[in-house]
Amino acid sequence: MIKSPLIAGVMKWGQWGVKLSIDEVSTLIKELYDLGITAFDHADIYGDYEEEDRFGQAFPKTGIDRKNIQLITKFGIRMISEKYPQDYIKHYNTTKEHLIASAELSLKKLDTDYLDVFLLHRPSPLMHPEEIAEGVEQLKADGKILAFGVSNFTPSQFDLLNSYTPLYTNQVEASIAHLDPFTDGTFDQALKYNYRPMIWSPMAGGQVFGDDKSDEMLAIISEINELSLTTGHPFDQLLLAFLLHHPAGLIPVLGTTKTERYKSALQAVDIKLTDKEWFEIWSAALGSEVA
Repeated sequence: MIKSPLIAGVMKWGQWGVKLSIDEVSTLIKELYDLGITAFDHADIYGDYEEEDRFGQAFPKTGIDRKNIQLITKFGIRMISEKYPQDYIKHYNTTKEHLIASAELSLKKLDTDYLDVFLLHRPSPLMHPEEIAEGVEQLKADGKILAFGVSNFTPSQFDLLNSYTPLYTNQVEASIAHLDPFTDGTFDQALKYNYRPMIWSPMAGGQVFGDDKSDEMLAIISEINELSLTTGHPFDQLLLAFLLHHPAGLIPVLGTTKTERYKSALQAVDIKLTDKEWFEIWSAALGSEVA
C-alpha cells in the first residue's frame, strides 16, 4: 500500500508552521515526488482544519497522476475552533456517523475519490469497536478508503479494534528520545501481525535539534556523534537508520518542509547498520549498556 520509503508529514506546511502558499505547496509536492517520496500524511485538524483543503488545491497544479501517490489522513480529534463552535471542549468522536462524515469531508477537501489509508487519530475511552468496524466496512465497500488503521494506540487497544476490523498500521511516536514502542509490545505486535508502523517525530524534534537540550540529551548526542565519526554517516541519518534497522519495517513520517533534508533522509534508507552499531545508539539513548 505505502510504496514510499519515507512519508511526508504536512502538519507544519501551513498555519501551524511555515505558512507555505498554495503554489509553494504544489512545488514541494512535486519536488518530493521527484525524489521518490509519494506518501503524504494528513489529519483533518491540521492547520486548524485547513491543511487538507490547501493540499487539495495545490496537488492538481503538480501534474502528477493521483494513482501515483498515497494519501493518508486521520480523524477523531475534535479541537476548539471558530470553524466548529459546537466543539466547546477538545474531545474525541469515534462514532460511525462521524467516521463516515470525516472521511467524506477529507475526500472533498483533498479533491480525491479515495483515501489510501484512513487512521483513527487517538483512541477514545468511549469508542465502540463494532460501530467503528461498521463504518470502516461501509467506506471500504463504497471504495472511499483502501485501508484503515490507527494512531497512538496501545497494543491492547490495537488488539481490541483489530478483532473487529483489520488494521493496516499503527502510527506512533518513536525516536532516541521515545523508546517505549520498542519495549511496550507495540513493535512486537507489528511483527506478530505483519504490519509496518508509521513513526511520527522520528528525529525527536526540538529535543535533539532545539536550543534548550537537557543534559541527558546532550550526552546521547555526544555518543551518537562519536558513532557518526567512526561510520562516516551524518548524525541526522543515524537517527533514521536506527529506526529503519528494526525488523518491523518502520516508516518514518518527516515533518520538515526542506527538500534538502528529505534528500539527506533518503540516504539513511541505504545505511546498513550492524547490530552492534544499532546497540551503540540504543545504549546511548538508554543512558546505560543493556542488562
